[in-house]
Amino acid sequence: MENRPQQQEPPRRPSTPPVRKPNGAGGPPTPPWLWVILLVGFAFIFWQFVPKPETPVVYNPWFLDQVDHDNVKSVSLMGTEVRGELREAKPYEPSPTSRATVEVRKFLTYFPSEDAIQPVIEKLRKGGKTPEDRVRIEPSPANQASGVVWLMLLLPTFLILGFIYLMMRRARDQFDGGILGSFVKSPAKRHDKSKQRTTFEEVAGLENAKAELQEIVEFLKNPEKFQRLGGRIPKGVLLVGPPGTGKTLLGRAVAGEAGVPFYSISGSEFIQMFVGVGASRVRDMFKTAKENSPCILFIDEIDAVGRVRGAGLGGGHDEREQTLNQILTEMDGFSPSESVIVLAATNRPDVLDPALLRPGRFDRHVTVDLPTKKGRLEILKVHARNVPLAADVDLDRIARNTVGMSGADLANLVNEAALLATREDKAAVDDRDLEAALDKVILGAKREEVITDRDKRATAYHEVGHALVGWLTPRSDPVHKVTIIPRGRSLGVTQFLPEEDRVSYNESQIKARIYTMMGGRAAERLIYDDLSTGAAQDLDQATRLVRKMVTQWGMSDRVGPVSFRSSSEHPFLGREMSEPRDHSEHMQQIIDEEVGRILREAEEHAFRLLEEHREELEKVTEALIEKEVLTESEISQLIGKRSGHVEPEAAKAPQGDEVVASLDNPS
Repeated sequence: MENRPQQQEPPRRPSTPPVRKPNGAGGPPTPPWLWVILLVGFAFIFWQFVPKPETPVVYNPWFLDQVDHDNVKSVSLMGTEVRGELREAKPYEPSPTSRATVEVRKFLTYFPSEDAIQPVIEKLRKGGKTPEDRVRIEPSPANQASGVVWLMLLLPTFLILGFIYLMMRRARDQFDGGILGSFVKSPAKRHDKSKQRTTFEEVAGLENAKAELQEIVEFLKNPEKFQRLGGRIPKGVLLVGPPGTGKTLLGRAVAGEAGVPFYSISGSEFIQMFVGVGASRVRDMFKTAKENSPCILFIDEIDAVGRVRGAGLGGGHDEREQTLNQILTEMDGFSPSESVIVLAATNRPDVLDPALLRPGRFDRHVTVDLPTKKGRLEILKVHARNVPLAADVDLDRIARNTVGMSGADLANLVNEAALLATREDKAAVDDRDLEAALDKVILGAKREEVITDRDKRATAYHEVGHALVGWLTPRSDPVHKVTIIPRGRSLGVTQFLPEEDRVSYNESQIKARIYTMMGGRAAERLIYDDLSTGAAQDLDQATRLVRKMVTQWGMSDRVGPVSFRSSSEHPFLGREMSEPRDHSEHMQQIIDEEVGRILREAEEHAFRLLEEHREELEKVTEALIEKEVLTESEISQLIGKRSGHVEPEAAKAPQGDEVVASLDNPS
């Protein structure tokens, strides 16, 4: 068979993607001729209503006198009104009392009836010596001006109707463009790659979250790699974590790494005063995303629009629920060929609607938790890149002492240290600046107020009571610092720092924390045999902790391993107004008795511990009054290293397998 050379197809010009007009620019532009007509019409109306020079009104006798002297050149008649012009201007006195005269050339006068005008008209027709001098009698000017009046009335009407028709054409397709286009268009901002971008290298301490999102970035760059084995791109990724952990920063990093169009918007920008505007914005946002796929949509604080429907006080909000319904519809309407990923962030996943969290909408939930010690060290290094540090700065020690801090807290810590060093005109940030910034962030700013010696000593005993009980209790967190310098809302603070990151606590550790909380009240009883209001916050925290031990963690022998539901959710956050209690009044009484018993035993334990170490209590208190701040090393020099004190039999933790709990607020 003869081999014929294949004809090559001419090279195709690359197809130009459709250019999307900016928000509010939809619809055809206004033609220039319409603007010309509008300007001419408004100029004509303005000319018609410009005030003309007023014609003086004269009395009939004066007018008749001018008729008798044949000084009237022309007149025009309109009913009983006579307008005219004299051959020669004559003086006229408008008011006999003022004796002021004016020169009148054109005049206006009135007659009582049209019959009274007829003799005057006959007399005017007979006047004049020659035909050229005869008086010119003109018809009514109303007949002449009728066309102008009709034009003046009808032209604005036609102009207004034409303007309304043009606006209705431009506002068709649900206000797509035209005068209301910018109101219903999506306010999502497109990420500009030419500007300074954020990458994963600048996101420290979130290795697991970055690994999950890195896979999304690779899918967008090379979808064939994953589709080869039948994998499909996730439709949504939900970033969940406490405030300040870096969820929005991760969204910006995805924008910098992906190299695809990236649109960001806040959930509150969908909610407007008019019902249906939010849904229109959602439709426009997803339409833009589909036209520019593959791309990423980032919705920050999605709980503003994605809360549970039909729950809470008074039911749901129509505008918010319609917006949420539109988001659900748009996410579920994606076809597998559309590479559009919705990236959302929230710190309240418990209030989100279940339909939003199901697979097919948000397929992946990425937890962005508080950083560990290693993560905190990396975050400190990132934020200290542009801050000159002195040689004595130990970021590893700062990372150990900042347990429970988020990335935003650490960034604020470095910034506060830089500000403190700047106030003192230092060339670099030293360790003292970082320590002072840490105290300011954790304990609060110093208060400038005068405290009496008695209150100062009472505060010192109270804070040393906390510190000494914690020092002598083996399972307690180490004492980091004790101060009686007023900070924030307190007159003194005892700071405890865990030796390591913890995700759960056992019963002995929780009881050690309760002993420490009751140490201040026990010291007041021991020294003054009296109580003060300074222990109010300690009692509040201890009571909430003990109630959780009894009702949620099963750490009471009398109540047993039972979890009781507590209606602590706010009714406006997507929960019911009231929940039925799942236990009887008798069980509630037992719970209250157990909470009171554990608190009383904890106070007695702290009291006996301080009573046995009264000498150490006095020694540390006197040193604290003198220095106002004591560190862990200074306390150790005063009373020795931490004791291996054995807890009393009544307060011992269970032996063997201890009950473990996760504290909501371990600090």
